[in-house]
Amino acid sequence: RTPMSTGRGLPDQMRNLEENMRRVQDQMRLLGLPQTAAGLATSLAGSQQQLQAVEFQLRAAQEALRAYAYQQPQPPSPPRPPGAAPSPFPAPPGVFPSAARMSDEERLYRSGKLHLEEREFERAVESFQRIAEKKTSRADAALYWKAYSQNKAGRRTEALATLEELTRAYPNSRWLDDARALELEVKQSSGRPVSPESEADEDLKVLAVSGMIHTDPERGIPVLEGILQKSGSPRLKERALFVLAQSHSPKARERMLQMARGGVNPDLQVKAVEYLGYQSTPELRQALSEIYGSTSDTQIKRAVLRGYTAGRDKERLLQVARSEQAQDLKREAIRGLGHVGADAELWQMYQAESSPEVKLEILRSMPGRKENSDKLLDLVKTEKDPKLRRELIDQLGYTRSQKNAEALVALYNAESDANVRRTVVHALQRQEHARGLVELARSESDPKLKRALVETLSKMKSKEATDYLLELLNK
Repeated sequence: RTPMSTGRGLPDQMRNLEENMRRVQDQMRLLGLPQTAAGLATSLAGSQQQLQAVEFQLRAAQEALRAYAYQQPQPPSPPRPPGAAPSPFPAPPGVFPSAARMSDEERLYRSGKLHLEEREFERAVESFQRIAEKKTSRADAALYWKAYSQNKAGRRTEALATLEELTRAYPNSRWLDDARALELEVKQSSGRPVSPESEADEDLKVLAVSGMIHTDPERGIPVLEGILQKSGSPRLKERALFVLAQSHSPKARERMLQMARGGVNPDLQVKAVEYLGYQSTPELRQALSEIYGSTSDTQIKRAVLRGYTAGRDKERLLQVARSEQAQDLKREAIRGLGHVGADAELWQMYQAESSPEVKLEILRSMPGRKENSDKLLDLVKTEKDPKLRRELIDQLGYTRSQKNAEALVALYNAESDANVRRTVVHALQRQEHARGLVELARSESDPKLKRALVETLSKMKSKEATDYLLELLNK
């Protein structure tokens, strides 16, 4: 959820700022840049092109924060001039799931990949091992990356055993081609000590591929295709795919479409799908629709939905939100609709929906604009589900107005559920409506609720709140 799509206040803005900065840091890791000021200072001369890429992403994050500050929907991106490269930070804020929405498996998987980029190979092994033990949909990928990490750590015998486990346990895995290439590499290196030179060689290749973004991506297309077609490091392939996505040549786009439709490991396919979504032409959106309908892979489907959101493809998001049976994908589509400002469509879905969980997602995805307040007020008066009532009240707190504040005070007085009353208190705090909170504190007889009201008032910078607190002290 983002402030832009929900109208939420400063706490959510800060969380999204942190999320954007984490993305920038992730890109710095992918580019091989040090994470400290001292490290940056020592590598400026040799990493100028990579620093330019990070600077580009920081500018994109700043633009997103300006949109957050004004609590307005993000306008569509202006059309790029012919031949211009897409932004290396192309996804609009809120498209990627926040950490709170990620599954434990997804968090562990991303953590393992980041440990790899930081050369924390033992920690990467631990993350991927935990996924493999769960035997979920990403267990085969986790075994591959576990073996990859073990090899990088110099544990070649264990890496071969892990690859054997992958082949035995998942004979139809799409990671087997990469596994065979890694097995050959491990066997060729067996008996030799870990070579820092070979580690640096891969890093140099990653830096060289990254540099093509700023030099001549068109000229580098044959090189990039060669990297993608040959057996080799998935890390290097991911960087090559990223650079290939910057090109608007028909040949590059055709290669991206091939990868998006399959024939590569699932991680690369997801990346290809996402990058195609950022380019957002009618032909590519149609291709994404075909990919969505032809796969059962949830990760691929999520990538398509993120592509729809990046391209502001409201119609296809709405189609998925209405017809998708898988609840997690349905919720992903609903979040996309919230981001593209499909207010009327979301209200219609809420009225027709019977699932409390889906209704809750719709409310959390609704833009928190003043024109929605009347609808929220009408709903909170008739909604019987306590969880939905709390969410409706919570939403009202984010749209500051005298009308909302007075309505919240009235709701508190008419409500018997203590949890709902606490939600009203928090909503009034966000409204900064000290007068209403003082009024409720004076009349509240429940000691716990009265204490919650007084505690809330003690955190507010308001003359009315201060006067009431002094009144209590003088009793």
